[in-house]
Amino acid sequence: MAQTDHLAARRDTLAIAHGDTSRLLYNGIRLPEVWPPRDQDPADLGPMRVPYLENPPEVIPIDVGRQLFVDDFLIERTDLDRVFHRPEKYEGNPVFFPQTEQELATYHDNSAVTYLGHGGVFYDPADKRFKMFYTAGWRGALAMATSTDLVSWERPDLGLAGGNLILPPGSLMAGGDNAIWLDVNAQDSMQRYKAIIERWVDGDWKTYFEKRADGPRHTLHTAADGKVWSTGVYTADAEDYTSFFHNPFRNVWTFSIKKSTKRGRARYYSESEEFIKGAAFDNAVYWVNADTLDAPDPAIDNPAQLYSLNAVAYESILLGEFYIHLGPYNRVCEEGRFPKITELKLGFSRDGFHWHRPDRRPFIEATRKEGDWDRGYLHGTMGVCLVMGDKLWFPYCGYSGVDPNGRTGMYTGASIGMATLRRDGFASMDADRRGGTLVTRPVVFKGRHLFINVDCPEGELRVEVLDESNRVVKQFAAKACEPIRTDSTLYKVEWKGGNDLSSLAGTPVKFRFHLTNGKLYAFWVSPDESGASHGYVGAGGPEYDGIIDTKGKYAY
Repeated sequence: MAQTDHLAARRDTLAIAHGDTSRLLYNGIRLPEVWPPRDQDPADLGPMRVPYLENPPEVIPIDVGRQLFVDDFLIERTDLDRVFHRPEKYEGNPVFFPQTEQELATYHDNSAVTYLGHGGVFYDPADKRFKMFYTAGWRGALAMATSTDLVSWERPDLGLAGGNLILPPGSLMAGGDNAIWLDVNAQDSMQRYKAIIERWVDGDWKTYFEKRADGPRHTLHTAADGKVWSTGVYTADAEDYTSFFHNPFRNVWTFSIKKSTKRGRARYYSESEEFIKGAAFDNAVYWVNADTLDAPDPAIDNPAQLYSLNAVAYESILLGEFYIHLGPYNRVCEEGRFPKITELKLGFSRDGFHWHRPDRRPFIEATRKEGDWDRGYLHGTMGVCLVMGDKLWFPYCGYSGVDPNGRTGMYTGASIGMATLRRDGFASMDADRRGGTLVTRPVVFKGRHLFINVDCPEGELRVEVLDESNRVVKQFAAKACEPIRTDSTLYKVEWKGGNDLSSLAGTPVKFRFHLTNGKLYAFWVSPDESGASHGYVGAGGPEYDGIIDTKGKYAY
């Protein structure tokens, strides 16, 4: 690296330490002067380039969140093998399915629907409940259900539109693709809940498509409790399944705007520091689509398209949920009276715009089997995932194409299930019995205690600290590290000479992990004995007062 580049990198590290993050992110990535980037080409079939992986920072601050191995951002060198993992579908699925008169109703040949499209599933610490927003019936009412465990759900009487209905079908704000977000850190308590609503006028197809031709079809709304919503503010033009998310790393609201390109459904990007003011989409740019690595379904052979894209902050990254549409075309499904195939894949971003999508297998897969509740047309939801204990929970919706009376339809038989994954379990760095090592790039921190997420009860992990010249810091050598032989999502690393790393705070160092017969998922340096990561916990969970891990759960 040239001397001027080296000095610039040092200034970036100091700028983060002193809170100058106008273009410099929490992880050392510097955003370009033109933001959002305008160099994405809708005609490009290739995977998105990720600049921060091509040119990572010289020194990476790691004070925010658990540090995940989903890419090579943190890795200087290694002979461990990266393995990507997929969740397990909950054995009691579906956990929520059509039961009420509204949910079982038939509308335009489609019936028996409880639909996350996009809806939203969040933990509300104020009420100590998980809240799920969904559509009751095809193009039906906006409704809410609550739970304490994500498995058993109740339909509370809200005293609004009957039972657990918030807005009745056919009203100005119900029946479309409602996307709802719980903003636990809202400065205005009347804006804790935020929504973008696809305007569904009078529940009539003809009126709906006439309104589409006339102009915008979406409005932005806020609410104190997710029940009584503000008057809508029109957005600029966008197609259905437009959504949004909060990027807390930069404190901006990002709008994931659906528009059609020559390659079919795709996403455009717009951001705003204030949610309602973001309605204009005035800085919208082409963002991302399915690409050549999203293989067609061989039984269908339609090109893949990006049906929707949701995202949430998880620990030190943004986690993206990509809805990949594989077909068949709507006309084929309507005539055959069966659901089309959409599946859920993942992407990871460290700057909020560029997505790294290394594993193109479905994260949550449609079964394609007639009679299965999640045969096809899978949807995730706003919030993406929740944290409960040592697991991440992913709500998703699937369509069977069949209602309880045996009636079939393209949008018939929608239920909601859960899939679970080990905490931080998206990717692990693995070693066999021969063992291997992983050395991080230079990192800098303010904390005192090193924690890891590791699975090696039949193997061993030792950790040592190196300076920037790869010399071992004697007090924190591998031979002085207490050997780790455990399976734990939160484990404290200790050395015989002490475990307090505060003497190294603010100084760039490297960690070298020596692993035998095991899996390493994450590491982080915490200021707390509890192991709190001070990273983000997706859509929340019962162990947290908000969306940041300030508690940890340290135990041997």
